[in-house]
Amino acid sequence: MKRITIDPITRLEGHGKIEIFLNEEGEVANAYLQIPELRGFEQFCIGRPAEEMPRITNRICGVCPEAHHMAATKALDALFHVEPPSVTKKLRELFYSAFYVTDHTVHFYALGGPDFILGPDSPAAERNILGVIHKVGVEIGKKVINTRKRNHHVIQMLGGRGIHPVAGLPGGWSKAMTKEERDEIEGYAKENVEFALFSLQLFEDIVLANKAYVDLILSDAFTHKTYYMGTVDKNNQINFYDGMIRVVGPDGKEFVKYHPEDYAKHIAEHVEPWSYLKFPYLKDIGWKGFVDGKDSGVYCATPLSRLNASDGMATPKAQEFYEKFYETLGSKKINGRYQPVHYRLATHWARLIELLYAAERMLELVQDPEITDPNVRAPITEKPDEGIGGVEAPRGTLTHHYATDENGILTKVNLIVGTTNNYAPISMSIKKAAQGLIKKGTIISDGLLNMIEMAFRNYDPCMSCATHSLPGQMPLEVVIRNVDGNEIERLSQFIN
Repeated sequence: MKRITIDPITRLEGHGKIEIFLNEEGEVANAYLQIPELRGFEQFCIGRPAEEMPRITNRICGVCPEAHHMAATKALDALFHVEPPSVTKKLRELFYSAFYVTDHTVHFYALGGPDFILGPDSPAAERNILGVIHKVGVEIGKKVINTRKRNHHVIQMLGGRGIHPVAGLPGGWSKAMTKEERDEIEGYAKENVEFALFSLQLFEDIVLANKAYVDLILSDAFTHKTYYMGTVDKNNQINFYDGMIRVVGPDGKEFVKYHPEDYAKHIAEHVEPWSYLKFPYLKDIGWKGFVDGKDSGVYCATPLSRLNASDGMATPKAQEFYEKFYETLGSKKINGRYQPVHYRLATHWARLIELLYAAERMLELVQDPEITDPNVRAPITEKPDEGIGGVEAPRGTLTHHYATDENGILTKVNLIVGTTNNYAPISMSIKKAAQGLIKKGTIISDGLLNMIEMAFRNYDPCMSCATHSLPGQMPLEVVIRNVDGNEIERLSQFIN
């Protein structure tokens, strides 16, 4: 059996490789996304004071520390049984909206965008942010850099640090906003709205106007019909900071809607021996393997999933593009809501619609008269015990679950992060793309392998966040070779 290896895979956070196995006829028999790294944050958090978690867990990832900071802070609210003041929730969501603008900008222009802006089969040395700037021009490159710069300034202003924020506290936020800061951030938010609209127009001009790209988006090789997960508000519209988790089926019907603290009633995790990541699935359906459809417990949690799980966007301009998205991709309305779009490469378009929503929401929040209220923390009066906090990370629904003793020392930590939710559909997407692109006699080119990478890249995976291992079992294999490269000895543990 012939083996094709893509190692390392590129333009993601973390490390991974793709193994593709061809049968005797030259067809793809199987494909795997293997994650060789291990972080193990859950285990080394045990024994620490719970209030350290917003500062510890944001070190899991250098791309989305704000997501872990926010989920940890909300978990502490529940752990200490304290309700944050109204202004605190608005400050947190404002901070989080600025983060979303920076994160979605990075993925579109630096990680996912090069495949479309430069072409999936363009030279590997050019498929990067520098190649994008060369193609679209320095002025657009400056727009991207300035968007990142101003929003990281907002993150530092509100969160205390530009990279690993420190402002989150149980029941509160460590710093109120001044009127001068409010005026400054309002200007940034208006610029963000314009940048998001510009990015959506760029996507329309470069991607939607290119028939080859549209055909690729609509192709069966990049299509999966699974369940979709996302957080929604009381109107079933998308919300990144707070709400209930809604899951809809491949047919668009609501399957379940639950509070984040009830996640364990609905989500379980499957383990495979060839990866450190776990595979979450819907408990009420069960694990049926790496297959899609209504009878499979596999679900997806991405920008596309959030759009599919919602009934719309909560801001006006984002809602206009939401409707255009579904109308353009041929979705029909049934009982007042659009049916899901199953084209996974459409996730890039969905991400830009979310970018616009985050910018509009940021503007709404900073213009709220209450946003400069100095009363940003509620007193803690009860002993800690157990708490669960959840937000929508850019890569999917993020859950932090902590339990402590009576002194607030952690005895249990469980994290289900955005990429973990998507590991099963990512694996399925890679296999289906490989099967659709590699046929008997196919010449294996760099461009073809990059198109297989596109199958995972649209999920914007963050492997550092997602890696787990069962407690006490660290699969490890050491191969000792002589100077000629011949194997002398092989030592292993916990490998079947």
